[in-house]
Amino acid sequence: MGSFTTRFARLAALLMALAAAPPGAHAGGDAAREPARTRAVTLTPHITELVFAAGAGDRIVATVTDSDYPPQARAIPRLGTGIHVDVEKTVAARPDIVIAWQPTGAAQTLAPMLKRLDIPLIYSQPKKLEDIPEEIERYGRLFDTASTARAKASELRRRIAHLRERYSSRPRVAAFIEIGGSPLYTIGSDVLLNNVLAACGAENVYAATGIAAPQVDPESVLMKDPGVVIVPARPAENVGDTLHRWRTLQLPAAMAGHIYGVDPDALFRPGPRLVDAAEQLCEYVELVRR
Repeated sequence: MGSFTTRFARLAALLMALAAAPPGAHAGGDAAREPARTRAVTLTPHITELVFAAGAGDRIVATVTDSDYPPQARAIPRLGTGIHVDVEKTVAARPDIVIAWQPTGAAQTLAPMLKRLDIPLIYSQPKKLEDIPEEIERYGRLFDTASTARAKASELRRRIAHLRERYSSRPRVAAFIEIGGSPLYTIGSDVLLNNVLAACGAENVYAATGIAAPQVDPESVLMKDPGVVIVPARPAENVGDTLHRWRTLQLPAAMAGHIYGVDPDALFRPGPRLVDAAEQLCEYVELVRR
């Protein structure tokens, strides 16, 4: 549980930083016009996953601690975390491009050095499910693996379109995503995860908070009365403690058994596996409707 708690605390901090990120720190930019790159540094796990999905995992020469998927990524040298990074190790890796989530944390630390060395620093911040295949194709162009990237992007687009066609117009289900039980945190105004819920015909009960990962009171959740509760769990069935806690508080969703687990790395990393998590989440929401 300790490692899970630490990762949730880190997630909450990153989500709150993301909400404050300045305009322009999003997917897109000038990557399509860059020359082919061969030595990349990735500063978040989701970027590592996207680059691998584009068929260019062998171009990553260094990454951060939590980049553990796919399994081949575990062999890549580490520079630090997404917040704190070793500048000297970064220089020693001799990257010809560095890819970050947002211009804070590790990217902010590295930016002056990268500018002096004329090494491009670009950002990857998907805002909706459809941005994920767009990012994969972007890296296909960047690393000259366009054929592999197009095939993967096409598959993901097909699956995303199927989700929206099947679920998005269904009767709305109020949803609560728990990202830490003590203290209790949830997903608030996070644009991407709310877009995922919308694809399932669900609506986040805390979407209007104005905070990406707010701390909330159990009493507030009881008042909002969500129809489904989504919790980070690995394996997905490992929700017993959460189910017991909410049943003790008499939350109707818990009393009806509508508390479901999703792999936190798939759900909270805006990479290809988020489509897997979205499919699972939509199935859970559909169980509530039935």
